[in-house]
Amino acid sequence: MTKLKSFFLGGMALAYSASAYGQDGGAKVPTIIHAGHVLAVPGKPALSQQSIYITGNKIDKIVAGYQLEKGAQIIDLSDSFVLPGLIDSHVHLRMEYNPNIRLDVVTKRSGDIAYDALVNGRKTLMAGFTSVQDVGGPVEIFALRDAINAGKVVGPRIRASGPSISPTGGHGDMHGYRQNVLNAFHRPSICDGPADCRRATRAVIKMGADVVKITATGGVLSNTAAGTEQQFFNDELKAITETAAKMGRKVTAHAHGKTGIDSALKNGVKSIEHGTYLDAETTRLFKKHDAVLVPTVLAGMTVVDWAKNTNWLPPASKAKALEVGPQMKDMLRLAHKNGVTIAFGTDTGVSKHGKNAREFGYMVEAGMSEMAAIKSATVIAAKHLEMGDKVGTLEAGKFADIIAVDGNPLNNIEELYDVDFVMKNGVVYKGGE
Repeated sequence: MTKLKSFFLGGMALAYSASAYGQDGGAKVPTIIHAGHVLAVPGKPALSQQSIYITGNKIDKIVAGYQLEKGAQIIDLSDSFVLPGLIDSHVHLRMEYNPNIRLDVVTKRSGDIAYDALVNGRKTLMAGFTSVQDVGGPVEIFALRDAINAGKVVGPRIRASGPSISPTGGHGDMHGYRQNVLNAFHRPSICDGPADCRRATRAVIKMGADVVKITATGGVLSNTAAGTEQQFFNDELKAITETAAKMGRKVTAHAHGKTGIDSALKNGVKSIEHGTYLDAETTRLFKKHDAVLVPTVLAGMTVVDWAKNTNWLPPASKAKALEVGPQMKDMLRLAHKNGVTIAFGTDTGVSKHGKNAREFGYMVEAGMSEMAAIKSATVIAAKHLEMGDKVGTLEAGKFADIIAVDGNPLNNIEELYDVDFVMKNGVVYKGGE
């Protein structure tokens, strides 16, 4: 039996067990997990009383029965339900919205942002999300991504876009500050016209973007009364997607209004974040272009609560929150009913880090089965993040990203709200006695 210990060192969470694990992500001796129930491939039936063999940071095999081998270290999860590490396709690790957020933008130093992202990443990992896609944020996210990959600090596997590409005055631009502040914070990812948008796309890829994020429509939390419909022109969208493709990147689009969603899909965008005002015609475009929806209902419900029960949102944002948020569950219901491919994503950073799994509850309320919701955060999200050969299922050759809960989430999705065991890359970070 193994005993896990965790501690903090200089703000960095470390995890190890008696002799099996190291921060390099590799086991020193073979490890076998005894799983009471295991959903190895979401979408297929769960199996009972299985042994998961792990060597280094990868899964070797899964076999029936509780196997024992000389020299192997056993992790006893025989009373637990085991499944692949979860994947959130839309987070913002650098921050968490609060009444001082507008001041934070102009007072926090680069190091403050990096440490905030580190702390929020740890919360995310402990909640069972072993991989995330961070879409829209400062360049500090690339340093955190690389430090996690190098084993220097603890956090989820990160795929990152860095700064969002936005038209001048669009959702991804700065709003509501003195002009000299706006001038000081002008970003190279702001662009106007096809040629300038090609430049901006190349600029974010040069910074380190794994995926290109654009703001195709207005948004709720930008402090401007510019609505939530299309903001880029079609030729600008085409310039971005073609440039990204030439540099080996896909484009994902923040998009609420139907005009922006439809134009993005028609012009080569491969996934839509939010999708609030999609309709039946839009769902056909998703399927025609083999595109993915990342619904982020949790963010919509969060901003509605703020608008109704607090007084710190700027007036323009409050009005948009009350308009957009209530639409999002119905949007997800329509998209699911019409066969749109849905990848789990929360926009966490709007909501609180570590509470990502609350999105599952809204997905089930919108008509998705528990299995479909879990599949969206594993098999589908892994493919969406272009990591399908590495994570998303518990199969031989894939990274040992494994979580466990006490009850069966296929019967009660809220079991995922409180994850009891977390392993990433063969290293145990939570539970495991």
